Amino acid sequence: MTLLSRESPPPGSPGPEPRRRRSAVPYALIGGSVAIMVLAMGYPLGWQVVTSFKQFGLAQQFGQPAEFVGLRNYITLATDGYLWTVVARSIAFCLVNAFVTLGLGIGVALLMNVVNRGARIVLQISMLLAWAMPVVAAMTVWRWLFDWRRGVVNWLLDAAGLHGYTGHNWLERPVSFFLVATIIVVWMSVPFVAFSVYAGLTQVSEEVLEAAQIDGANARQRFVGIILPMIRPVLAIVLLLQIIWDLRVFAQIRMLQDAGSTPSETNLLGTYIYQLGTGSSDYGMASAVSIFVLVLTVALSAFYIRGLLREEES
Repeated sequence: MTLLSRESPPPGSPGPEPRRRRSAVPYALIGGSVAIMVLAMGYPLGWQVVTSFKQFGLAQQFGQPAEFVGLRNYITLATDGYLWTVVARSIAFCLVNAFVTLGLGIGVALLMNVVNRGARIVLQISMLLAWAMPVVAAMTVWRWLFDWRRGVVNWLLDAAGLHGYTGHNWLERPVSFFLVATIIVVWMSVPFVAFSVYAGLTQVSEEVLEAAQIDGANARQRFVGIILPMIRPVLAIVLLLQIIWDLRVFAQIRMLQDAGSTPSETNLLGTYIYQLGTGSSDYGMASAVSIFVLVLTVALSAFYIRGLLREEES
């Protein structure tokens, strides 16, 4: 009689499962994507990092060697009070716009979720047209709407009996300037948020909502207690993307400045970098500010990355 070892399976039982070989296809796809990103973004980012440590001005554009100045550009920026004014203004602008856009996007998504099919299609087409409109074309229309000489907004306010808006320049004062900028940026961003949240709402189980309604939960309780927790991952990534995009907004602010405002009072980080580089030909300082914006963007998005890591660990 032979004794069976602990390692050997009993007679008639299937043997140990063969170890699965991991496919190399996912790694190849990820490696290809990383390689494309490195090729597309590596050189510009590297050039900016190197240039931020140099005195790179107009003379260097014509071939004169750039002088290495070390951290002098960063020290100059750190001691520049105007830079920190622009940073605070940019952070406040991006946070206000991101949360307003998220709130309106959630509202539009809920509206699409309850209206009939015809109304939903009309609403979706309208948002797609607004989203697909080129920035320059959209800004041309918005500048005409808020024009102080023949703008439709001033005419409508005056026709409604609100006196004092004839010839009112919305872009002259920083407060009204950023009010107009917020309206434009939010209008361009709401469709993306609305479609993303609506896609999340379609994954919420109708049976769960009906069971909660039978148990006596009203609409607000169902939204706060069931819908919001289930679409939280969608809201998190949408909010993160909006903060990043609104922090780097450039074209809308620049075109509004060209329409009649004081750039020094309405600069955000994007237009400030443009002013340093193209306007003043100080590409070393402009590169230093660009690297600072990159670090600031990573810092603002760190909360979402930490959340992803915690979910992966759990």
